[in-house]
Amino acid sequence: MIKINTFEAENVKRIKAVKVEPTQNGLTILGGKNGQGKTSVLDAIAWVLGGNKYKPSQPEREGSVTPPNLKITLSNGLVVERTGKNSTLKVIDPNGQKGGQQLLDSFIEELAIDLPKFMNQNAKDKGKTLLQIIGVGEQLFKLEQEYNEYYNQRHSIGQIADQKGKFAKEQVFYPDVPKTPVSASELIEQQQIILAKNGENARKRQQVAQISQQFELERNQIEALRQQLLEMEQRHEQTSKDLEISQKSALQLQDESTEELEHNIQQIDEVNMKVRANLDKEKAEEDAAEYQKQYDSLTEKIKSILDQKNSLLDNADLPLPGLSVKDGELTYNGQSWDNMSGSEQLKVSTAIVRKLKPECGFVLIDKLEQMDLETLNEFGQWLEQEDLQAIATRVSTGDECSILIEDGYSVPKTVEQPTNQWQGKGAF
Repeated sequence: MIKINTFEAENVKRIKAVKVEPTQNGLTILGGKNGQGKTSVLDAIAWVLGGNKYKPSQPEREGSVTPPNLKITLSNGLVVERTGKNSTLKVIDPNGQKGGQQLLDSFIEELAIDLPKFMNQNAKDKGKTLLQIIGVGEQLFKLEQEYNEYYNQRHSIGQIADQKGKFAKEQVFYPDVPKTPVSASELIEQQQIILAKNGENARKRQQVAQISQQFELERNQIEALRQQLLEMEQRHEQTSKDLEISQKSALQLQDESTEELEHNIQQIDEVNMKVRANLDKEKAEEDAAEYQKQYDSLTEKIKSILDQKNSLLDNADLPLPGLSVKDGELTYNGQSWDNMSGSEQLKVSTAIVRKLKPECGFVLIDKLEQMDLETLNEFGQWLEQEDLQAIATRVSTGDECSILIEDGYSVPKTVEQPTNQWQGKGAF
């Protein structure tokens, strides 16, 4: 793991002459008042190691008669310099071999010297960076696509199911009507059959009356025509038998009422309206049940995808315990980026940047005023545990500062000033 052993700079931005020997593990704080050159130190380190894209727009200190002069010694033995009018880069290894920016880029993580570039990314890009580190980005992207597809389907199905259910509840139901619409032609046909039967009964009753009249007529004729008695008695005997048969048949006849059918015919439209209403309600209930079934199925698929996503993240080699990705966005201990404290954001950013290129053992952090002393101490301890070097600035001249920057110079801390675990060295 490569770290910064020493940094020297002259005539860069606000820097007049600064030398810094940061602690190898933990936090080295450059303290001082506003406008003294603290941020200029970090900008100069970024320029030396990151190349001309980090060159300040006005690199030379105002009023200086000599060009900027920068030098960094790294823990792997490399000496990196930018000197002369054109600030020419020179990289020399312990064996005297020369290199260039490509060599530096091979082990220096860009975000380590430009931490705001990561911190200013949107939430989605931060999540992508984390997924890139742990190597599950492509798998998680596919799961996110499936999740969104099923979620949107379920949302639509849920809306339809809810509408169908409400529609079914609003439908009127008539319990005392047939299951299917009534046919008017069938009722009329039944009515015609009964009317025909009743007409036949009427004809038979009329026949009884006619035979009775015939019987009376013949009886009178018997009286009048005694001479024809034998013949008439024979005829009368037969007629008597016919009368007996007819009377017996007539006694067994029963007329059927058509009143109910007439009523049903009159009410057929109303009945059928109720039947159709019942059928509509039944269909609406079936539709609602089917959409609810689809909704439940999609819910199971969504749960399965969430379980797969959680499994991927649970088994991943995360840069920091508590880090995760939810809906494509980076989270820490369940909190999204904008809900994290400033110190949490710095800790998360530092951990992720360190993981991007593990051989780069340092990170530059500007403006640590957002951390109180207790949080600052915890952050420093975490850096030490992670074997990570951080060079940071803070508007302060307190005991927490390792080096003070005053009017462009690095100032050694006085003897009276107590030191702390992050104490660095000052020169010039």
